[in-house]
Amino acid sequence: MSGVRSYRDLIVWQKSIAMVTEIYRATKLFPKEELYGLTSQIRRSAVSIPSNIAEGQGRGSKADFGRFLRIATGSLYELQTQLQIANNLGFLNNVTHPKLDEASREIERMLNSLSRKMNDNDSPTSLRGKG
Repeated sequence: MSGVRSYRDLIVWQKSIAMVTEIYRATKLFPKEELYGLTSQIRRSAVSIPSNIAEGQGRGSKADFGRFLRIATGSLYELQTQLQIANNLGFLNNVTHPKLDEASREIERMLNSLSRKMNDNDSPTSLRGKG
């Protein structure tokens, strides 16, 4: 993976970290009785995304990285589902939900693209950021 020195160089990791920050801000406003329910689940799913990107890239093997990208994608799908549930329950407002939904969809596209690049023997250098 020439050009990528660290997971911190990956734009998808950077955007995932930004989304986690927004998730924590949004879920801080959820009902207190949801702290150990939906709030906790949403936060865990969100944190899992950049964590798996980082762990996979840190393994140093293309196969491991691809596997961890699939795990990150699974966590992202969980998060999208949980955000829809939170929205249906009225826990997210008409500004926050679309913002988080779009951020998650952008990360989804980036994860899918990076996974394809890993399968095509391409380098993910085009997904580097300023880190």
